[in-house]
Amino acid sequence: MKILVINAGSSSLKYQLIDTDNEAVLAKGNCERIGQNGAFIGFKTSDGKKINRKTQMLNHTQAFEAVKNALIDPEYGAISDLSEVSAVGHRVVQGGAYFDKSVLVNNSVINKIRELAPLAPLHNPAHLQGIEACTRVFGPKVPQVAVFDTAFHQTMPEKAFMYAVPYKYYEKFGVRKYGFHGTSHRYVSEKMADLMGRKKEELKLITCHIGNGSSITAVKGGKVIDTTMGLTPLGGFMMGTRSGSLDPSVITFIAEKEHLTPEEMSKILNKESGLLGISGVSSDDRDVCAAEADGNMRAHLAHEMLYYQIAKYIGSYYVALGGCDGIVFTAGIGENQPMLREKVCDYLECLGVKIDKEFNKQATCGVTGTLSTPDSAIRVELIATDEEMVIARDTRAIVEAL
Repeated sequence: MKILVINAGSSSLKYQLIDTDNEAVLAKGNCERIGQNGAFIGFKTSDGKKINRKTQMLNHTQAFEAVKNALIDPEYGAISDLSEVSAVGHRVVQGGAYFDKSVLVNNSVINKIRELAPLAPLHNPAHLQGIEACTRVFGPKVPQVAVFDTAFHQTMPEKAFMYAVPYKYYEKFGVRKYGFHGTSHRYVSEKMADLMGRKKEELKLITCHIGNGSSITAVKGGKVIDTTMGLTPLGGFMMGTRSGSLDPSVITFIAEKEHLTPEEMSKILNKESGLLGISGVSSDDRDVCAAEADGNMRAHLAHEMLYYQIAKYIGSYYVALGGCDGIVFTAGIGENQPMLREKVCDYLECLGVKIDKEFNKQATCGVTGTLSTPDSAIRVELIATDEEMVIARDTRAIVEAL
């Protein structure tokens, strides 16, 4: 069964075609600048060639047309006919408390995703555009499945997901912690159980998805008991451009001093803070690393803050879990920044964590494996996340059950 996996953004559309019989990636690519001048689709051929094609993409329907044409291209295509695509799996950021698992897309699901758009205004509307465009291009007979970033986190107890604000705001507007990156946390926690040769139901794990957007999750017995991101992806620790959690009075204080609207304040916290805001260099950790190596003290401070905050959350989740069997690092920075892993694990020495620092330094660019030493009290693993594979697996399971 060939599954097309879609991650639609407001001006982009990423895709992968996965043969779920052997879990091989047959094709992958990205439509960029949808609705803007200079729109193009970039994709890799089966022999590794990179192709960029400029094409008009005024909306997501035209983007899907570009994807369709790339998939069945006579020279570079991965399939000969669209009928080979059995189903489409969509990443959807916000599923609220309604969805605790992946579901077949129907009118009721579409309406719920639309209803939840105020909780993810930059993401859910784009996902809906992707679903609707897919229907127009592939036809209504091709099944579509929604896989939610928030679903894995719906096992959190009330004491973890509630905020200490008047209860009426939870009842009226759904103000609570939802968590994100759930598909990634689910994948690496299950992979960790496999690597340890143990059932997930008997493990206490802390999974660290560290990228431009980052979150840490406590997983007990295969179920989430807490996670760092909250009502929105702004919560938790500092990220590329996001501030992470802070004293709420910081927001009102700055807004009053600078005479800022809520929208302007939100832009500062989401787009101008984090590594970018502290370093003044970039939101890209590679740039911050280069600046730090050149002696930039603000870049150094940004990293010191990040390492400290990550270690604090891991320590707090150690307490929440009542111990820990394994810690996982994953995602762009987690998989490729040895210094971050080393510095965080140095903080965790008090918990008995020991890592092989030489192997850790070599573990970049696809190198994964066990970072901890045999005498470490907690196993530390580097695992490459694969959210697209989770989406493909869920999509296949749902379609086969029809």
